[in-house]
Amino acid sequence: MKTKLLYHTNSFTYECTATVVAVEGDEIALDATVFYPGGGGQMADRGVITWNGGHYQANVIAMNKRNDIVWHTIDCPPPTIGTEVVGTIDWDFRYQMMRTHTALHILCGTIWQEFGVQVTGGQMYPDRARMDFAMENLDRERIAYIEKKVNEAVKADYPIRVYSLPREKAFAIPDLVRTKINLLPPEIEEVRIVEIVGLDLQADGGTHVRHTREVGGIKITKTENKGRINKRLEIVLKDPEDL
Repeated sequence: MKTKLLYHTNSFTYECTATVVAVEGDEIALDATVFYPGGGGQMADRGVITWNGGHYQANVIAMNKRNDIVWHTIDCPPPTIGTEVVGTIDWDFRYQMMRTHTALHILCGTIWQEFGVQVTGGQMYPDRARMDFAMENLDRERIAYIEKKVNEAVKADYPIRVYSLPREKAFAIPDLVRTKINLLPPEIEEVRIVEIVGLDLQADGGTHVRHTREVGGIKITKTENKGRINKRLEIVLKDPEDL
């Protein structure tokens, strides 16, 4: 049994019809889903699942992915196996996560190109995001320079491509994994690639926008010293109309 991950092929898909294939307590598994279960610092999607022509509706209150199955935790008695349901995500929240995730790739790609340092951690929130880098120097001059370069990348409106490659071919690409620790499980045979054409290319399982200008302006709002060679940058996004 395996859940078809519709968000992997099109991050802009916000609704789908699916069939319940398993039930465990208040969790249901579907044969296909638009709900991103969370991971890689990106928050899980929110939304609702309806069935019986919309007569029944459940809020999706938690999610997790176990092996190849995405489980949706709902807040009411679950439908039975074989029930056809409609899953609808909170689009505004998803799109904010897409913009934020792409913004972190712009930040990561820019810092890699400029300074050649790796990522040591990251996390997205509804209103901000942070990323940690194996960097010694992060003075005001460098912070201002980084902010200038990431916003130049946003305005350049680079296209973003998402595709998969066989594991062996993917890992032949230099610096595909930018984290200090390779988090890709060894059993993964196909590696999903997110490429900001002209700036960045990484193995990634999250959702993204189609071009960098959709992200809007990127403002570095906070920095922290997390160790001698570990610095944290926190960012917020501005509306694309404000560019």
